[in-house]
Amino acid sequence: MARTTIDESDFTSRPGKRGSRPRSKNRPEHKDAIPGFVTGVDRGRYTVLVDENGPDERYITAMKARELTRDRIVCGDRVDMVGDVSGADGSLARIVRITERTTVLRRTADDTDPYERIIVANAHQLVIVTALANPEPRTRMIDRCVVAAYDAGMDVILCLTKADLASPTTLRELYEPVGVTVLVTQRDDDESITPLDAIQQALAGKVSVFVGHSGVGKSTLVNALVPDADRATGKVNDVTGRGRHTSTSAVALRLPAHASREGDAAQAGWVIDTPGVRSFGLAHIDVERVLDAFEDLSLIIEDCPRGCTHLDEAPDCALDEWAHNAHSGNIDEDAQTLTSRIRRIESLRRLLSARTE
Repeated sequence: MARTTIDESDFTSRPGKRGSRPRSKNRPEHKDAIPGFVTGVDRGRYTVLVDENGPDERYITAMKARELTRDRIVCGDRVDMVGDVSGADGSLARIVRITERTTVLRRTADDTDPYERIIVANAHQLVIVTALANPEPRTRMIDRCVVAAYDAGMDVILCLTKADLASPTTLRELYEPVGVTVLVTQRDDDESITPLDAIQQALAGKVSVFVGHSGVGKSTLVNALVPDADRATGKVNDVTGRGRHTSTSAVALRLPAHASREGDAAQAGWVIDTPGVRSFGLAHIDVERVLDAFEDLSLIIEDCPRGCTHLDEAPDCALDEWAHNAHSGNIDEDAQTLTSRIRRIESLRRLLSARTE
């Protein structure tokens, strides 16, 4: 017998297909959104600086809007926000737009991993922090960082720490000929880092990202440059020769105002400290772009046959002929330049071998 009465069990909150309206793909323009600078990322929450150096400068906490679910936001990003942008405790704004990035520094886990990891956005220069001893410097890591930075359109500074333990001469000769600025620091008897003036001048007015292996003194250097940074530091393991990860997330720290090398008025800059890395994959970079990072070898490579891989086993590679002539004394250049270029050839081939495997 059919029911003739209707009760609450007959109600459904899900509309029928005929009664539902298709979801609009139009999104609001958010013309009232305010701009900000992302200084920190922590589990889906973003610390954003608003009105930088202005009368209403403040930090706010924000989350991504639904339309940005698939977009990654990193330190250095310039974003637009709506919602509660007061910066009051407990307030939460919403990031609705990521402005166009001027530079993007990327890496992959290794040279076969297709997934790109964005490290930082809109940085002017990459500072590769490397210890001269304890742990020993790893030129392959330096080479990879240089290639990634040049691919991103960034300048490169190689900061050599612990010069009180070993000489920086070899690394200086290896990287200065290809346009890398080399700066050297050491620890004094009172454990302070010196000299800092050259580094402060190089960073003034720019956004700089610090990258390096764990234990090379990166966080110690950041603490010296930004006294209130309070970045955790650790010691190198005596057995493995590796450092312990102390920085767990990237964070942008404002530098004290410092006069530039040109004698301009004092200006501040930003340091983006990143967690220590053990690998720096280049799967996202084409081989031709790797070659672009070795400008000092470009004239030699022009004499290579078409399709040359420039690897050790490559037939008739012009790099081999040049190296042979250099060892035979048939090239009219000083010994220091020849030695440096031979080392650059070795670095290039290491990168190409790893990248093409």
